[in-house]
Amino acid sequence: MFKFDSKMECAIQMKKNRQEEAIRRRVLIVDDEFINREILGNMLSRTYTVEYAENAQIALDKLMEPDAAYSLVLLDLMMPVMGGIEFLERRVNNDRLKRIPVVVMTSENEFEIKCLKLGAADFIKKPFNLPEVVLARCERIVELFEDKSIIRRTERDSITGLFVKDYFFEYIRQMELWGKQIPRDALVLDIEQFHLVNEFCGRPYGNFVLSKIGKTLKAELAAMNAIACRADADTFYVFAPHQEDYSNFRKAMDSVISNFFQMNNIRIRYGIWENVSRDFEIEAWFDRAKIACNVNRGDFTKSFAHYNNELHAKYVFEETLIHDLDDAIANKNLKVYYQPKYNIVGSKPRLASAEALVRWEHPKLGFVSPSDFIPLFESNGLIQKVDNYVWHEAASQVRRWKEEFGTSIPVSVNVSRMNILDPELEVKLERVRHENGLSPEELMLEVTESAYSENTGRLIEVVERLRQKGFRIEIDDFGAGYSSLNMITSLPVDILKIDMSFIRNMEKDERNLKLVKLIIDIAKFLNVPSIAEGVETESQLETLKKLGCEIIQGFYFSKPVPPKDFVSFFEGEAQK
Repeated sequence: MFKFDSKMECAIQMKKNRQEEAIRRRVLIVDDEFINREILGNMLSRTYTVEYAENAQIALDKLMEPDAAYSLVLLDLMMPVMGGIEFLERRVNNDRLKRIPVVVMTSENEFEIKCLKLGAADFIKKPFNLPEVVLARCERIVELFEDKSIIRRTERDSITGLFVKDYFFEYIRQMELWGKQIPRDALVLDIEQFHLVNEFCGRPYGNFVLSKIGKTLKAELAAMNAIACRADADTFYVFAPHQEDYSNFRKAMDSVISNFFQMNNIRIRYGIWENVSRDFEIEAWFDRAKIACNVNRGDFTKSFAHYNNELHAKYVFEETLIHDLDDAIANKNLKVYYQPKYNIVGSKPRLASAEALVRWEHPKLGFVSPSDFIPLFESNGLIQKVDNYVWHEAASQVRRWKEEFGTSIPVSVNVSRMNILDPELEVKLERVRHENGLSPEELMLEVTESAYSENTGRLIEVVERLRQKGFRIEIDDFGAGYSSLNMITSLPVDILKIDMSFIRNMEKDERNLKLVKLIIDIAKFLNVPSIAEGVETESQLETLKKLGCEIIQGFYFSKPVPPKDFVSFFEGEAQK
């Protein structure tokens, strides 16, 4: 990666490379006076391959030849046919010619300013100075333009024509040297689901669309005196003087998407940090704008999100949890609680099993709700670490209860979607079981809706192998997802858990009651028990008992409790 703080080293290295190369650069001397051409030719021929032109028209013809590769033009001003001024005026509008530096040779001082404004790189006064001075000035100009050419080729993204990220940040640093007092905004644009464009339309078409986005960005930002870069494959950064309204800018960018393909799930998301704080590093401005941009991921009702104090607090909180997870596991700040499940078939409920549920007692943040960290870790893959920790803690707790009470109670643990995709899943579960001397029936596995709504083939394969090893599989939150009824026809299961949202509303809503009955009937048809979670009242319990539900879990019996408090449930069973 190019480092701007080592520009000097890069310049030295490029100069060294030039000196070591055997290639002689071509120089074109344009002068109608033969003697002037000969004098300059003698000065430069030891270092360069020198060619000549008697006027600017001949020079233009040479420079526009297909294989022309000149490193410098030495240009006289007063010549027949075409003079130097006209040459410079034509050069201004020709990108190919502008890449070749021009040194003007004249004795007329009044033309110096005009020539410099037309793009001349330097001036050599006639009559010529010492050969060493002329040669040194020519070498300097060639080096400067070659270095500039190298930078020009590396500072721009080849597809969009926008800055690459490193140069983008460096230009911002230069702008900030003289413009810190100017209120500015940091914007992040992300094309959601852009990979579908490459997949369905091909990568060349995807690159074509990106090029159109780059062209539109440059056109829109010119009026705002703003700059932009392609920060990632389909992510763009914009640094602009503060704008009260970005609606026209957004319309222009959105039109690129709508004009080139009709895919409803592809759109541009925008995140902005208005009036960025100079107390933060430049990179942090765009990190925070990206946080805002990601807030709208998947939400097609919104496309523009602003970074604010509330979002910052949420970001810091979540980053703290991510950073502290390993310490929480090492220091056992993650606590595994157990909620009893009771079999209600018969006259008296009997303790049937328990569910392991994780809690976080953070040394600084205090109690952290599972609703705060479980979805976060599910989204970034860290849920695997949490699941593995819970498996070990729950299995060792079952072993300790067996040793203390001489009886076993099965405990169900969660298996997240990420673990379903883990090729080492079976090995890990078997290792946990063997280390604690448990049978497969004593460690039940709960598979959630999120696990069986994606990659169903992999799920069925894994579940079948686990059941062959003796593990019992519970389907959690059954009925809450669209895929439940479809999946149950092909997925082998041992227990169905009715989603608590149905239980809470079944006495208020006839439709929920019918759905609960339907799920219980499905469980009977499959010849597996049904578990109702979230039961809080005796009325709910009696209703479920009449419907034929076999196992109950919820606050009616107990909230999740630490292991020491769970002992009372063993004692209660002993008394019965």
